[in-house]
Amino acid sequence: MEVPAALLRLRVPPKLVMSVFQPTTSTIRYAISTHPPPTSVLGRVWVYVLMFLRIALGVLALGVVGVKWDLTRPRSWVSKMVRGEDAAWLAEQLVGLQWRYLLPVAAVVVYLVLRRGYIEESLLVIRGLGLQTSTSSPWYLVSATTRFIPTTSIQDVFVHEAFIGFGVRFYLAIVVKDELDVVIGFPRLLPRLHMLEEVWNGARGVLWGHKKGVKVDTRMGNKGDKGQGNVEAFPPL
Repeated sequence: MEVPAALLRLRVPPKLVMSVFQPTTSTIRYAISTHPPPTSVLGRVWVYVLMFLRIALGVLALGVVGVKWDLTRPRSWVSKMVRGEDAAWLAEQLVGLQWRYLLPVAAVVVYLVLRRGYIEESLLVIRGLGLQTSTSSPWYLVSATTRFIPTTSIQDVFVHEAFIGFGVRFYLAIVVKDELDVVIGFPRLLPRLHMLEEVWNGARGVLWGHKKGVKVDTRMGNKGDKGQGNVEAFPPL
């Protein structure tokens, strides 16, 4: 029995692309997105072309609404500026447009222009300072949601699993001092295990200088250990 396409889309996570930027050994940034970054010159040019078309379409929609509103006023500055038969005909057509049709269409256009078509989340780790999680806003012109956690407040970073519906999803968990709930890295995307493994190894390596395949359980240390926990072999996930 085949699984319906709609249910399959709900069960299968979106295709994700991860980029890693590490300018120094003490700083690393992991960015995961549903939109692959352009790799060629033509791709970068196409991104700017689409951005220009978005802006032009949004300005056009708002401009039509503004001109329509001005033409309904007794002292319209647009009417004074209209010259020629073509301009007069265009102004007449705008006056004939009904608000109940114009406003919904303009609202949909502005919605599509401002709506971000992808999700991007990142994790920035700086040795000696801490880490910062970031989730992009679904709208353009709105800043991303970020949170900075200092190193002194980070107790552990690990990968855990959870049941979502009938499936199992893995997530990156950050244990913060004096907080009951863990902080989830990449909470909206919930990347696959192989991505989380790379982020987990890299983040711990930058924060505490741990090698891959070694886990330090900071919550099992004794008071006389000067804050260092028990070191145990831990195979990569």
